[in-house]
Amino acid sequence: MRLAYLSLGSNLGERAEHLREGVRVVAGTDLYRLSRVYETEPVGGVVQDDFWNLVLELATEATPRELLERAQRAEVARGRSREVHWGPRTLDVDVLLVGEETSEDPELLLPHPRMYERAFVLYPLAELAPALVSGEQLAASNGRVVALGTLESLR
Repeated sequence: MRLAYLSLGSNLGERAEHLREGVRVVAGTDLYRLSRVYETEPVGGVVQDDFWNLVLELATEATPRELLERAQRAEVARGRSREVHWGPRTLDVDVLLVGEETSEDPELLLPHPRMYERAFVLYPLAELAPALVSGEQLAASNGRVVALGTLESLR
């Protein structure tokens, strides 16, 4: 058993519902914890609405590839469209870390190569696993982040 961390975000439609269903599909039967939900500004320069982001911590036996497949299944189930790079999304799920594993596979780079640049990943990750994120990394990360509350409290 090892800990895995995945980032989930949504900025289209019923954001809370997209996140809830994403958590359900990705977590499966694994034990999990969730960070609070954070409202964050989009990254990449495409004009769009703010995101709601959270980090999911799983205690899992799943391989990184199995977690990626769950993430992609969750995105498809929520109607994810990939027409605009870094554009609006019903659900976006990224595998951040899986135990101590590393991967150079272009489809699944581990640890996630941009996670330490992005405030929308680091703030919720630091909430669940403070030893993984330093104060310097938080300060150097990019983007506005505002805590909204727990997923259960948001509608």
